Amino acid sequence: MADTLIRQGGATRFTQAVASLGANTGNGTRLAELTPPGQINLRGRPSDPRFVRTVGAVLGCVLPLNANTVTSAAEVTVLWLGPDEWLLVTPAGEETALIARLREALGDIHAAVTDVTGNRTRLRLSGPGARETLMKGCSLDLHPRGFRPGQCAQTLLARGGIILHQIDDAPTYDIYPRRSFSEYTWMWLSDAVAEYQR
Repeated sequence: MADTLIRQGGATRFTQAVASLGANTGNGTRLAELTPPGQINLRGRPSDPRFVRTVGAVLGCVLPLNANTVTSAAEVTVLWLGPDEWLLVTPAGEETALIARLREALGDIHAAVTDVTGNRTRLRLSGPGARETLMKGCSLDLHPRGFRPGQCAQTLLARGGIILHQIDDAPTYDIYPRRSFSEYTWMWLSDAVAEYQR
């Protein structure tokens, strides 16, 4: 019998070595690596009402059609990546069933559904110093008037590409670096957040 695969994020060996950073210390700003979620890349024509309607019915939420917006249902979060591209984030292990449901429902509709679970890991930065930590290495305007809960963006953090998703007003951010940049991103964030954890 084959061994069971245990998913680990790309920064796991670093997060285990400095697990104290995940503790709620100082002013309450936290950095943690989350269990790697299922991730699906969805491509299709937003101008095709059949595509939009079918995907919405399968996901249980409206497909975000406005730039840099996010929608969600009980088991999936949908991040807008481009005019015809979305990232679907599911609980770990749920992506295969969702891919099958999407492919079956879409049938002959022009679309692509691809499992990209191994592409990115997910870090979470939250608390009073989270926004200021990100501003040290991100050129986006993260002021609450410009970047709010329910928004996402593809951008650079220091020298690594990420997808940034603001979850709430705490503020809490999910950060999706490519797996090959996850250790670098973790180490950069660990250093940048240190002043807010005293």
